[in-house]
Amino acid sequence: MRKIISLYILLLGILPLTAQEGNSTFDFLTLPNSVRASALGGTNISVVENDLSLIYHNPGFLGPEMNMSFSVDYLSYIADIAMGNLTFAKSLGERSSWGIGVTYADYGKMIETSQSQIIGDLSARDICGNLFFSRDLTDNIRGGVAAKFIYSDYAHNTSIGLGVDLGLSYYNPDKNLSIGLVGKNLGRQIKAYETELANMPWDIQFGFSQKLSHAPIRYSVTTVYLNEWKFYNLQGEKDSFPTTFGKHLVFGVDFLPSDNLWIALGYNVKRGADLSLTEGNRMAGFSVGAGLKVKAFSFGCAVAQYHPSATSLMINVSVSLSEQKL
Repeated sequence: MRKIISLYILLLGILPLTAQEGNSTFDFLTLPNSVRASALGGTNISVVENDLSLIYHNPGFLGPEMNMSFSVDYLSYIADIAMGNLTFAKSLGERSSWGIGVTYADYGKMIETSQSQIIGDLSARDICGNLFFSRDLTDNIRGGVAAKFIYSDYAHNTSIGLGVDLGLSYYNPDKNLSIGLVGKNLGRQIKAYETELANMPWDIQFGFSQKLSHAPIRYSVTTVYLNEWKFYNLQGEKDSFPTTFGKHLVFGVDFLPSDNLWIALGYNVKRGADLSLTEGNRMAGFSVGAGLKVKAFSFGCAVAQYHPSATSLMINVSVSLSEQKL
């Protein structure tokens, strides 16, 4: 644990050297793609589970144990905004695997008007095609990559982007310890909505998960936004050092009474600060979820707030076709 804490301090100490300024596009890519990750604070890159949807958070999670697995996730965001992903994976020999998936965000229909009359309806949507590949580098370390093709259509304005996720996953079963390191959304918009190209919402994340020796409890700490340091409050003032430090942290705890059941609770410090209001909204930043496996099928749901005006529900259904022997 001392080595992990020392590495955290070193990483956070060099953050000012990698601070980034400017706006990004395709921000739908920052929302969770996994029920389990959503329940654990919105992102988690270190929990090692046979959960296919987690590969969107760390492609280093993909492995031969997910052979012939299929997963569907759906996020009811706010109002009539819906998001989700479809994913399939297959092993490639004993040490490699590949997968394919699509992530979408549909923002519903809006009325298009002129100065004097209603013209018709407008729609807005984002779609991201994903191609995954992973390989066991050693008995304890697995590396993965996810290539992304993003297409966006907002009321007749279109945009295209190319990106990649790079991930490493370390797992030591003897110590019940797992560590993850991910570079997310590394890439660029190659076709702008109008004229100016924008960066993708890229991020460097590092985290670890530790299961207790004598209890079915595992805790996780994830550091996010390691590519930037400065944060500002709702009044536009620069945060103090302790506040800024805290906003780089996501905490999660899951209860694992059996291999077929999990219950999780998470807290995202930055989201809690960004969504907190003077009155009400006291649960901002918190998330909760649970999952159940029945034979080859798995089901999960999570509840969290990603917007001050509504609570979002995310559900998952997955099946291992290899376990079904189809």
